[in-house]
Amino acid sequence: MNVLKLFISFLKIGAFSFGGGYAMLPLIRKEIIDVHGWLTTKEFIDILAVVEMTPGPVAINSATFLGYKVAGILGSVAATIAVVLPSIVIILSIAHFLSKVKDSPYITWAFTGIRPVVLGLIASASITVAKDAVIDIKSLILMVILFYLTSFKKLHPILTIVIAGTVGAFIF
Repeated sequence: MNVLKLFISFLKIGAFSFGGGYAMLPLIRKEIIDVHGWLTTKEFIDILAVVEMTPGPVAINSATFLGYKVAGILGSVAATIAVVLPSIVIILSIAHFLSKVKDSPYITWAFTGIRPVVLGLIASASITVAKDAVIDIKSLILMVILFYLTSFKKLHPILTIVIAGTVGAFIF
C-alpha cells in the first residue's frame, strides 16, 4: 500500500512543481513528513544531504532515496517513475504543439508569471531546511559563513560541502 501512496504522492509532486528539484522540496517535505509521516524532519534533512552530494537531478535523486527509505527498492522505482512521468507527458505534449504556440504571447506571459513562483518555492525550501538544520549557534555560524563564501566569494559548491562536512565532524 505504501508503494501506491508513494507513487501517487510523487506523481502529484511531479505534476505541480515547476522550476526543478529545489522548487519541489516544499511539496516533497509536506507529502513525506506532514501528510504521511513516513520520515522525521531529521531523516528528511539527512536524505537531502545525500541527495545534494549525489550526481543527478535533485528531484529524481530525492524520489529515489525517499522511495527506498519508505518502501525499499519497489518504492524507489515507483517514486522515481512517478516524479518524472508528468514532465515526460508535458514535454511530449509541448513538443507536439510547440510549432503552433511558440510565438504566442499567452505562453510567454504564463512562463513570465511562473518565474516568481519558482523563486518563491526555492526560497521556501531554503528557509524550511535552514530552520530544521540550524540546531544551535555553531550550526548557524557555519551556515552564515558558508553562505557568504558560496554566494559572494564564489566558493565552489563541492568545496563548500567538503568544508561543511569537515568542520561539522570536528565541532559536532
